[in-house]
Amino acid sequence: MKSSYKFKFFLNASHAIKWKEGLGEAHPHTYELICEVELGEFLKFNEVEDQIHQVLDPLEGQFLNDLPAFKEINPTLEKLTYYLFEQINQGMVALNCELLRIEVGESPTRYFCLQK
Repeated sequence: MKSSYKFKFFLNASHAIKWKEGLGEAHPHTYELICEVELGEFLKFNEVEDQIHQVLDPLEGQFLNDLPAFKEINPTLEKLTYYLFEQINQGMVALNCELLRIEVGESPTRYFCLQK
């Protein structure tokens, strides 16, 4: 039997979608992230949370389009979720954990999910 924990975070950031016709209107989101983590050895929850905050804190209050990670990538909900999964999972590996699933919502009714 496998077990996991879910951790919930919020991220305030804005973005504008790049269309063929040009850049769309910049608008803010309060993204909700739910990270499902399989813990390895005994680990303190704050260590997992600290690793996730190391990824999220530099994005807080930012216009995503201006960040190096999104200069060439359209900062859609889907691309942001892929980026966050990759970055957060690197931190989890360093803690001998595994990020099993991430859900990122840009509204209370719309989420994009990735899982291993």
